[in-house]
Amino acid sequence: MIIVRAPFRVSFAGGGSDIASFYEKNEGCVLSTTIDKYIYLSIHPSFNAGETILRYKKSEVVHDTSEISHDIVRACLKKKNIKNVEIHSDADIPAGTGLGSSSTFTTALLMALDAYNEKETDKEKLAQEACEIEINDLGNPIGKQDQYAASYGNLNFYRFQKDGSVSVEPVKMSPAAKVKMADNLLMFYIGGVHDASQILSEQSQNMQKVNKEKNLIQMCELAEKLKIELEKGNIDGLGQILHENWLLKRTLASGISNPRIDELYEKALKAGALGGKLLGAGGAGFLLFYVSQDSKEKVRRALDLPEIKFSYDIEGTKIIYGENN
Repeated sequence: MIIVRAPFRVSFAGGGSDIASFYEKNEGCVLSTTIDKYIYLSIHPSFNAGETILRYKKSEVVHDTSEISHDIVRACLKKKNIKNVEIHSDADIPAGTGLGSSSTFTTALLMALDAYNEKETDKEKLAQEACEIEINDLGNPIGKQDQYAASYGNLNFYRFQKDGSVSVEPVKMSPAAKVKMADNLLMFYIGGVHDASQILSEQSQNMQKVNKEKNLIQMCELAEKLKIELEKGNIDGLGQILHENWLLKRTLASGISNPRIDELYEKALKAGALGGKLLGAGGAGFLLFYVSQDSKEKVRRALDLPEIKFSYDIEGTKIIYGENN
């Protein structure tokens, strides 16, 4: 049996600039971190010859992998030419809640399949293959940040070049500054499941509109600014940048925010949050806020929502158990 762990991510600024319709014209950039919430995926030979068995939120048993209904699994098994296996998936966070779950699942599965084939892979190749599967093979209107974040792990600045290549640069902070930043971030679950593909598809189409494109350019500038501020040790600068980024992001597509999200966001600001954002494409999932120590309890009381405590992941997608019989 082989078991792989892949981390979810929290994006701070620049999200949406990793979509081809934008970066092929302007270049894009995102600053994000992976967190200690994971997808766990195991693979081993199927006990019954000729069967491929999947256990995720539903179960599938097929004799021909082309019959698999899970698009990502079907595409990955075809790419790696693997069948007659049993694959199980579990996660710390529900899918469709804005933490990059589909791409996290893809990187975990690709690494597991390579290990099953007794092949090694590096972080760059893993991220590239995950993008190829989701964007090119399956035609999903999504960006590249989630695949790279899950593969590399850690707190990084990603630049999406016009030619489609991606550069990955760790954000250089002192250990004390990183601890303070994590301690001042509060994440709350607001429920629901968003349709990231629908929101991102609309956002991609909106890049033809000058005002939408201009707003996303400003979001990239904020990601650049955030990297500078964090590396200078100005951790509190994250609050204002999160706020400015959210005000711009919510203009990019109609499904990013809604009246309930706007109301919760205003409650948090009035209680003392310095800034925040909805994580992911929008519409549901998690609200993230940067809050100074003396306001944390006020914000918690004002929102009265389930809080998800987290810290950093620094390893990215990795094999945590490997025994290939």
